[in-house]
Amino acid sequence: MVPRRPAAYDLGGTMLSRLRIENLVLIQEAELTLAPGLNAITGETGAGKTILAQAIGLLLGAKGDAGYIGAAGAEAYVEAELDLPAGLLEEDELAAIAGLRPEDEHGLVVARRVFADGRTRAYAWGRSAAREDLAAAGERLIAMSGQFEQRRLARPGYQLHVFDSFIGSEQLGLRADARLAWRELAAARRRHEQLEQGAAASEARLAELRALIEDTVGFEPDAEASLRGDRERLRHVTELADGAAAAAEALAPDEGEGAAGLVGSAERALAPLEQLAPELAGAGDELRDVELRLRETASELRGFLTTLEAEPGRLEQIEATLDRIAETKRRFRAQSYEDLLARATEARAELEAIDDGLDPAAAAAEALTTAEQEVRRLAEELRVARRNAAPRFAEEVARELVGVGLGEGEFVAELRERDPGQAGVDEVAFLIRPNPGLPLAPVAETASGGELSRIALAIAAVAGGETMVFDEIDAGIGGETAHRVADTLRRLAERAQVVTITHLPQIASVAERHFRVEKISGDPTHTRIKLLNDGERRDELQRMLGGREFLASVK
Repeated sequence: MVPRRPAAYDLGGTMLSRLRIENLVLIQEAELTLAPGLNAITGETGAGKTILAQAIGLLLGAKGDAGYIGAAGAEAYVEAELDLPAGLLEEDELAAIAGLRPEDEHGLVVARRVFADGRTRAYAWGRSAAREDLAAAGERLIAMSGQFEQRRLARPGYQLHVFDSFIGSEQLGLRADARLAWRELAAARRRHEQLEQGAAASEARLAELRALIEDTVGFEPDAEASLRGDRERLRHVTELADGAAAAAEALAPDEGEGAAGLVGSAERALAPLEQLAPELAGAGDELRDVELRLRETASELRGFLTTLEAEPGRLEQIEATLDRIAETKRRFRAQSYEDLLARATEARAELEAIDDGLDPAAAAAEALTTAEQEVRRLAEELRVARRNAAPRFAEEVARELVGVGLGEGEFVAELRERDPGQAGVDEVAFLIRPNPGLPLAPVAETASGGELSRIALAIAAVAGGETMVFDEIDAGIGGETAHRVADTLRRLAERAQVVTITHLPQIASVAERHFRVEKISGDPTHTRIKLLNDGERRDELQRMLGGREFLASVK
C-alpha cells in the first residue's frame, strides 16, 4: 500500500495544468486541460498518441527535428502551464529561469518552437531561454518515461531528492535549512577572503557596506509586497471608482430613490399598520435596520471614493520606489527584498563592530567557523535521518515492484559519502537485482522501456513526486499484472498528478480524466484529441476490450 505519511511537498504546486500543441506532426491544434489525479490518453494504434509524448519531450529539452513540423504551417509550437511549488526557483541550478520570471507570476509557462530547418527556440513566460535551462526546470516538475526517465534515474541528485521526499516534510525542511546554511557559508568565505586581501580590498568593502546602508534607508520589512499590492489597486483605480460610484448611486442616489429609499418607502407603508397587526412589527424593524445599513454602506462607498481621489501621483511614486528597490537588489546582488534587508542589517552590525574597535578579520574568521559548524550540524542530521529511513524505503519499493510484476522485487537504497554540498554529505544510489543470481546494479542501467517505467512507478508510489508522464508503462504486460499496475497508478494519483498514454482498459478505466486520440482522414490527414464524457468513455473502453461483437462472442 502507498504509505500515508505527509506529502513531501504540496502536490497542488506540481501540476501540469495545460498543454497546448500547434502543427506538431499530425496534430494541427490541440489544448488539453489536465486533472490533478490520473489522466489517461488512449486511441487506436497509429492515431498519434506518441505525438503527445514528443510534445512533452520538447519541453524537457529533447532535440527538435524538421520532421516534427506538420502540414498546417512552417513551424511547430508546444506550450505548457505548470504550477510552481514554493521555493523551487530559489535553487541555484534554476537561477537562470528564475531571472526571467515576471513580477506577480505564480506559475511557470514554458514553450518550444521548432523551425523548418530543425532549429528550435525555448521560452519561459514568453521570454527567450536556453534549452538547457528550460530542461532543468521541466525535469524538476515533470517525470517522463523513456530516455528522460533513464537520464533522471541515473542522476544522484534526483535520487537523493526522491529519497528525502520519502523521509518526509521535516527532512525537506532540513534540506532547505542546509541550502541556506551552505549559501551563508559561501558568503562567510567570501567576506573572510576579502578581508585577508589587504587594506585596499578592506577599504573597498567598507565603501560597499556604507553604500548598502545608504541605499536601503527607508526600506521597511514587507514594504515591497505592500507596495505591489497598492500598485495593483491603483492600476485599476478607474474600475474601482466606477464600481464604487455605481454601487453608492444604486443604494442612495443624490436624486431619486435608490435601494435605501425603496426600503424606507416599504417601512413607511407598514408603520401605520403595526398597531393594527402586531405581527408586522418584526418586518417593520427589519426594514428600518436594512435602510440604516444601506445608507451607511453608501456613505462608506463614497468615503472610499474620496480616498481614491486623494491620491494623485501615488501610482508614479510607488513605481519609483519599486524601481529603486529592484535597482538596489540588482546592484548588491540580493536574491530577494528580504535578503537585501538582511544584508543591510549585517552591514550595520559590521560597521558598528569596526567603530567599537573590533578586528573585522577576526570577526569574519569567527563567522566562518560558525557557518562551517552549522553546515556540519545540518549535514549530520540529514545523514542520520537517511540512514534510519533507507531500509524502510527499500522494503516499501521492493513490495511495490512485486506488485507491478517485476520479479522478486530486490531493491536497495545505498548511501554513499560525497563532498559536502548544499544537500549534505550524502548521495544515494538506487540498486535493483533484475533476476535471481545477478548482482545488484543501478536501476537506470539494468532495465529498459516498460520495465524502467514500472520501476519509476514503484518508487513514485512510495515517495510521491512531481507530475508523472508514462508512455511505456503497459509495454509487455496484461492480465493480472495490468490490473496491479492500474491499481498502483490509481493510488499514486491520490498523491501526484499522473498522465499515462496507454492501450490497456484496466488503466484507462481508473482514470479521472480520459482523452481519446483519433486520426481524421482528409487533406491533410490530421489527429484530433478529445476529452470524453461518460458515454464516450464507455464506448472507448468497450473498443479497447475488443469491441461489441467480440464481447458478445465471449462465453
